[in-house]
Amino acid sequence: MDFRDELRTRILIGDGAMGTLLYSNGIDNCYEELNISHPDRIATIHTAYLEAGADILQSNTYGANYYKLKLYGREEEVSSINRKGISLAKKAAMGKAFVFGTIGATRSFRKSNLELEEIKRSFREQLYSQLMEDPDGLLFETYYDLEELETVLKIARQETQLPIIANVSLHEIGYLQSGIHLNEAFLRLEELGADAVGVNCRLGPHHMLRSFEEVPLPKHAYLSVYPNASLPDYIDGRLVYEAVPEYFGSSALKLREQGARIIGGCCGTTPKHIQAIKQAVGNLPPINEKQIKPRKMELIEVTYNENNVALHQKAKKERTILVELDPPKKLGIKEFMAGAKALHDAGIDSITLADNSLATPRISNLALGTMLKNEIGTEPLIHITCRDRNLIGLQSHLMGLQTLGLNEILVVTGDPSKIGDFPGATSVYDLSSLDLISLIKQFNEGLSYSGQSLGQRTNFKIAAAFNPNVRYLHKAVERMEKKIACGAHSFLTQPVYSVSQIEDLYESTKHLDTPIFIGIMPLTSSRNAEFIHNEVPGIKLPDDIRKAMAAAGSDPVKARAEGVAIARELVDAAVEKFNGIYLITPFLRYEMTVELSIYIRKVDSERFVEVTTYEQ
Repeated sequence: MDFRDELRTRILIGDGAMGTLLYSNGIDNCYEELNISHPDRIATIHTAYLEAGADILQSNTYGANYYKLKLYGREEEVSSINRKGISLAKKAAMGKAFVFGTIGATRSFRKSNLELEEIKRSFREQLYSQLMEDPDGLLFETYYDLEELETVLKIARQETQLPIIANVSLHEIGYLQSGIHLNEAFLRLEELGADAVGVNCRLGPHHMLRSFEEVPLPKHAYLSVYPNASLPDYIDGRLVYEAVPEYFGSSALKLREQGARIIGGCCGTTPKHIQAIKQAVGNLPPINEKQIKPRKMELIEVTYNENNVALHQKAKKERTILVELDPPKKLGIKEFMAGAKALHDAGIDSITLADNSLATPRISNLALGTMLKNEIGTEPLIHITCRDRNLIGLQSHLMGLQTLGLNEILVVTGDPSKIGDFPGATSVYDLSSLDLISLIKQFNEGLSYSGQSLGQRTNFKIAAAFNPNVRYLHKAVERMEKKIACGAHSFLTQPVYSVSQIEDLYESTKHLDTPIFIGIMPLTSSRNAEFIHNEVPGIKLPDDIRKAMAAAGSDPVKARAEGVAIARELVDAAVEKFNGIYLITPFLRYEMTVELSIYIRKVDSERFVEVTTYEQ
């Protein structure tokens, strides 16, 4: 049999789930390793699908790549597990079904966890192992990230002319998580040489059917669909799929009407589901024409009346001062609001509000930001950490910020929970800072993470964190450039305590057009200086600064004055090179940052007078 010839003339039936079938029988470990340790179990499942009517058997190699096998200490067995997986499927097929080597996605929500070069290396190892066993084709499945699928498809097409099925996965109907419509994704995969393009996993037949209604028949490739049995239920600590096989069979008829040429099953499906598909469509001819349901993209264009120039835009032209004022750890905001008012009166451009800094519970920065905006008239910059909210909570939080008109935000990874007051609390980190910046950029385009329309575009100005207190500054700048590519509009640095460090930072970043706000935090005492120098990772204070703070003694007034004097020297160096200054208020002692803010405005005013006099 020739796969491509068969696909042109009839509907091929795929097999069903492997992992969830094993899981339902009490196996909850590395499924791919069973190819070696319990090959009979895998062979039995393959045989059951063959007898149910499957024309295509997938090898049990979905997660048999370096990174997933490493979780089980089996990263050295990539080749043997993949080869055995193909061998088992071929033996079970007995020439009665096509055997496709299965390779699953490696990227999750956190795209930045794996760089493309790492994905390429891992994929090649898995691909070459499978090709050694001469499968009838390759099946790439459960790819939420189109960039990853395109990358591996290119590699595969360079290495083999075997038939390839390329399946993406969707969070929502019709759109990939990047906001790309399913039809566009299929066109791109078809151009890269996929013989069949389709959808698998995450969604059941109903939602996949609705997704296919907006997709025309491809010009050269064919449509593939592997739905889950249903949405899973959670019963007694286990995921359970309850859709009956009869429903799956009737759904297969509707999927055929949408042009599906390969129909199988994913999570929760069993040989009975595949048998139902076979009975429903196995003898029916494929569809060669279909009506396309018009695509609807509801996006209301909103014109935002900007009362203030965006901070990153202002910093490109003139001095811009940001001051961080930490939300209080305890209830009661009288002192905080007094400090905010004093800073506003001192002429700063924005108050930045940390998001539970040092992993310690504080009053919500969203609540305080709303009060600052409404009661004082300042435009706050709201920090958002990746630590405290999962992907659902982050999106809800962003929609809330937009609704309240709090559009200046700073994306930070967030200190891990273990260093804060509740070390046993969970650090979420569904997204990295790079991922969150990309998500916010996508919100600005009117799309949620799942690719669905938000109804409106958001209007966020995205600041990102930059740590210059590293051994290799060029590496930190490379990460900065990645954040710019993701959508960052400006950067706020960690506090710096050296004039030479400011000069080095300028030389390393002067090729960038993205504004940088230099972080300066005045020291409050010798004890404070020694703590920062010895216990805060990555920050080392120059000896002369530590000696100056020690010389100020234990008198808090003298120590405060010395801390401000040191900060002034840093300000003098920073304003020579950068328009953006980011003052960090220590311990809510806002008098120090008020004094420094007034000093900066005075320096700028004197310079303006000098320049004007010179020009005259």
